[in-house]
Parts: sequence; structure tokens; C-alpha cells
Amino acid sequence: MKGKWIEAAQKWREALKKYQYVLLIIAVGAVLLLLPAGGRDSPEEEAPAREEGSAFDLEAFENKLERTLSQIEGAGEAKVVLTLDGGSRQVLARNQDRDGEGGGSNTVVTVGKGSGQQEAVPIQTVAPQFRGALVVCPGGGSAQVRLKLIEAVSAVTGLGSDRIAVCASG
Repeated sequence: MKGKWIEAAQKWREALKKYQYVLLIIAVGAVLLLLPAGGRDSPEEEAPAREEGSAFDLEAFENKLERTLSQIEGAGEAKVVLTLDGGSRQVLARNQDRDGEGGGSNTVVTVGKGSGQQEAVPIQTVAPQFRGALVVCPGGGSAQVRLKLIEAVSAVTGLGSDRIAVCASG
């Protein structure tokens, strides 16, 4: 009986030696899964930043795009004009009540803010769609630079190349 235990213990040692790295990786993975996710103290601190960034600022977007396009080799100091198809809009929460006969009502959900004031509850803010873009820069006369600029503006705005104009400044 004692001999069987010794044989079993030796088999376990051999198996542990053979698979020691696999077991080590599994142990490290388990420890990493148990660690708390860092960086966030509470969800309340995250909410104000999200609300501030929800409004679309066309001028800030154009300035950021100008700085980025100016870094493209051969472009030079770029100026960007973007046109929008309408403005940004909010999708409001709605309450739909149905009666047994197929009819019903659809009302906007509001929240009381005190002193008799009511405010609609927005679900999301939809940014406006771009209509077109104009890029003016010293390197706009070069076909290679023009192609790079069109690809960059298209990637950022989602516009097709037929809606992006690149001109050389003089």
C-alpha cells in the first residue's frame, strides 16, 4: 500500500515538472483576474466629463483637424472649413401608453427641477452629419499631398472624396 502512494507522488512530481510553466501562467492569470480594475474611483466622477463632451463644437473640431493636417508631409499650414447638414439634436425619452383597442399616447418624459420647472430627459445627443469640407494649404497643388489630405479628411469626417476639396494657397 505504501508503495502505491510513493509511485503516485512521483507521477505527480513528474507531471508538475513537465507542466510547470503552464501552471505558472494559469496562476498569474488568476491573480490578474482577481485584481481590481484601477483608474476609476466612482461612476459619479465620470458623468460630468461625459456631459461636457456631448455638445459638438464645430470650431474646435476644425482647429484640431487643421493642426493634424498641417503635420502631413508637404501640406504646410492648413486651413479647414467644414459644412454641416443641420445641427446636433437630442433624442428624448418617450413614454408610450397603449390601450386595449390598439390606440395609445406617446409623451415625452420630463423631470421636475423644483419651483415648478420641468426638463425633458435626453437619451442621447446625435452629432450633425458633415456635408462637405474645404482644405486650403500651400502643398495643395501636389497630387500626392492632395490625396493624403483627402484620405485624412475622409477618415475623420466620413465624407466621400467627392465632397472634399483641396486647394493650394497662394
